[in-house]
Amino acid sequence: MTLWQPFLQRKRCQILPHAGTIDWLTSQLTPFLVRIPLTGLIFSNLPDFVIDHLNLIKMSKHFETNSVRIAPSKSNQREHSAPIYLTSSFTFESAEEARATFADEIQGNIYSRYANPNSSDLIEKVCAAEGTEDGIATASGMAAMFGSMASLLQQGDHVLAARSLFGSTHQLLTRLFPKWGITSTYGDISDYQNWDKLVKPNTKMLFIETPSNPGLEIIDLEWAGKFAQAHHLILVVDNCFASPYLQQPAKWGAHLVTHSATKYIDGQGRVLGGLILGSAELINEIQFFTRHTGPSISPFNAWILSKSMETLGLRMDRHCSNALKVAEYFEGNPELNTVKYPFLKSHPQYEIATKQMSQGGGIITLDLKGGVQRAQNFMDKLEMISITANLGDSRSIVTHPASTTHSKLTADERAQVKITDGLVRLSVGLEHVDDIIADVEKAIELSK
Repeated sequence: MTLWQPFLQRKRCQILPHAGTIDWLTSQLTPFLVRIPLTGLIFSNLPDFVIDHLNLIKMSKHFETNSVRIAPSKSNQREHSAPIYLTSSFTFESAEEARATFADEIQGNIYSRYANPNSSDLIEKVCAAEGTEDGIATASGMAAMFGSMASLLQQGDHVLAARSLFGSTHQLLTRLFPKWGITSTYGDISDYQNWDKLVKPNTKMLFIETPSNPGLEIIDLEWAGKFAQAHHLILVVDNCFASPYLQQPAKWGAHLVTHSATKYIDGQGRVLGGLILGSAELINEIQFFTRHTGPSISPFNAWILSKSMETLGLRMDRHCSNALKVAEYFEGNPELNTVKYPFLKSHPQYEIATKQMSQGGGIITLDLKGGVQRAQNFMDKLEMISITANLGDSRSIVTHPASTTHSKLTADERAQVKITDGLVRLSVGLEHVDDIIADVEKAIELSK
């Protein structure tokens, strides 16, 4: 690990240490200079021949290596594992250094509401995974959803969104934003041909989540990227259900990618966190908003999430393997109306899912015959699987969306996004798959 490695994932960005930097080379590279931090010179958009000449260390092309090896610079204690920087503020060597840092003439930490080594470390890792230029870490997933939209929208703007959204995102669009003169329209993913008609002169943003929560609807990211480009819209993709390991929306044209890091990135149900990732230009605009509104992540939570990134690939492989086996086992069960999983061939968007996702994720839905009462009876008969509103945990979790996460939607709104009274969302964990299947099978039988 090198002193410069935390910066190297940024697209076309290279670092030169002050020591040994040749004056003439610096003068030649001045047009590419972004900023002069305390630890070195940062350049952007360097020509290929310059990069090759400098022979600087480049990040691995492999997700697993970057997730493990990107780390903050070592302190003089030579620690192998990144420490937790539990501090609210950072000191300066002089009044002039403080002035220059606040003026963005030099780079350095100021206050943990703005940035902290632990949040910066987390951002670097997830940017490398998503293939984005920069990012912001927030206190929760919903802080990321709100920040990605509120920072870029103003009174009179219009948002076009896919109808299948997480319940709290729906509340943002339908109850909170209208108070500030921001309107929205939902589109049906089964009818892409009519989306052109939904775009208004004041439409500024296209917001989607794929796979959707909880209905597991898959939106074609290639189509979304081209649609946003054609209509000059900012495309924001909630990538929470897939994780950066399975899907990278930026390569399909997404301008911003959001995550509830509370879910798969943490993976053990311990801390809250969110992420907004995207182009340096948009992130810079969003940073002004988050810096002054304060949805900052705690250093401890950022440290936990950064360490969890080291095992995300391993965990997602197991989540996906287990989920596919569970879905295949229960597909066709006479007590179920449907079993839905992106990598089941019976899924309506199976071909799209396999095009843009490397695996199907860790979530399946079971629609039990018998409605609300049957679904609740089923949940009460489970012995191992937990009943809680979270997902992406190492432990398998079951949720009844109609009475919990999406209970604030009207019956008609739930029907439009295919949340039936008998639908349960199963977040398949890391237990042995035979034990998961046995628990579900027994609960189905006992809940008749």
